[in-house]
Amino acid sequence: MVAPLNWGLGHATRCIPIIKALLQHDFDVLIASDGMALALLRQEFPHLDHVVLPGYDIHYSKKRQNLRLELIKQAPKIVRAIMREKAMIEKLLTQDRIDGIISDNRFGVRHKAIPCVFMTHQIRVLSGWTTSITTFVQRQIIRKFDECWVPDQSYSDNMSGVMSHGITSGIPTKYVGILSRMTKQCVPATYDLLLLLSGPEPQRSLFEQKLISSLRDSTKQILMVRGIVSNHVTKQKFGAIEAVNYLPTHALEKVINATKLIVCRSGYSSIMDLAALGKKAFLVPTPGQYEQEYLAQKFKDEQKAPFCRQEDFIASMLSESDRYKGLGYSNRGEDHFNDWSLLFGIFQGK
Repeated sequence: MVAPLNWGLGHATRCIPIIKALLQHDFDVLIASDGMALALLRQEFPHLDHVVLPGYDIHYSKKRQNLRLELIKQAPKIVRAIMREKAMIEKLLTQDRIDGIISDNRFGVRHKAIPCVFMTHQIRVLSGWTTSITTFVQRQIIRKFDECWVPDQSYSDNMSGVMSHGITSGIPTKYVGILSRMTKQCVPATYDLLLLLSGPEPQRSLFEQKLISSLRDSTKQILMVRGIVSNHVTKQKFGAIEAVNYLPTHALEKVINATKLIVCRSGYSSIMDLAALGKKAFLVPTPGQYEQEYLAQKFKDEQKAPFCRQEDFIASMLSESDRYKGLGYSNRGEDHFNDWSLLFGIFQGK
């Protein structure tokens, strides 16, 4: 079972290369999630069986200063979802439907009777003055699994920084390399700007409204991918902006490769995709999400990409990207992502 959290699309998209590798190594794969994350995986792998897991149904506040309180208020609902996850896993085990689990940040998707992997880029969970508390809770959860897979490289030129480096003591951790569903292609530029939306509501919609109001009168060639998964690609026009609700992987890969500059959240999976393609980006972190704010600052300090707060965004800021070298990483071939058979050995008693 491969079970990503339904919090935006990033957890699901970074599971795509894992699922493909499992299939190439003759594993039967059961996909499990809810909402748009499950819809995306079902579109990518229509031939695979699936189960619908209980939704955590996490909402963001409209104001960044209210985010921590809003998440605390939702804690009882999340705990109930975790308990329902555990009950579903118990039932699936009695039906002999699973004999191994890869859980991408789904806390209740595990069972002591079978090998279970927790995948995350956040062993240290950044949350402001509560970071020590959220990190302690996260580590306690990870210890209930047999292994922790970190989608990053183990050495200093890494993507996740302090979130998953220097804090793995006592946790059986494997760095599995940069996980991206994208492949770099050398193609002529079709678009000047790609506006790539993602993440939970209401901030996804607020970001969309901000971008439309700022760029609809532009003279540039602009495509917006709204990040709303559906069975059909629907198109709209907002002034200079050509908008589609969603693109499947092969179409999105083609568009990203053919765009000069990407405007997107500094979500970790988006960063991995753009780094794999070596693209230039302008980052706009989700308001109040400390992880994204940390990553945006990290890549600015490394002279890879500029960023601004969502409420401060104006079109003229995009010219700053000319002074940055773009996202990318050095692949030294030292990590496990090139040796899937070694990584998957946990499910074969190795």
